[in-house]
Amino acid sequence: MLLRASGQHTGDDYDLANIHGSEDARIPHAAVLIAFADAFYSEHTGALDGARETLRAAIGDAALVDAAGIVGIFDAVVRIADSTGTPLEDYKAEISEDLREELGINDFPSARDV
Repeated sequence: MLLRASGQHTGDDYDLANIHGSEDARIPHAAVLIAFADAFYSEHTGALDGARETLRAAIGDAALVDAAGIVGIFDAVVRIADSTGTPLEDYKAEISEDLREELGINDFPSARDV
């Protein structure tokens, strides 16, 4: 699946078909970064500890802090948008419909207003 949303402004195409679980050579340590992000949202309380240690061993302390900051700020921004009822713009809802369905985003509680 190719998505042209932000890429419409730059003329870039982004292939998101394998975004979850694939290790892309352009992103060093993609698999452990994805595992860390998944563990953050996991209901398994021990998952984050293990993922954090694996990520630390792969990328070091300073990069771990950066990764944790990115996950944390993303979570905060999404929670703020959800709690204020910020709607997804109509044009974004339209162009992301297939992607949201494929990734299961439409099943998230926050997707009920899209």
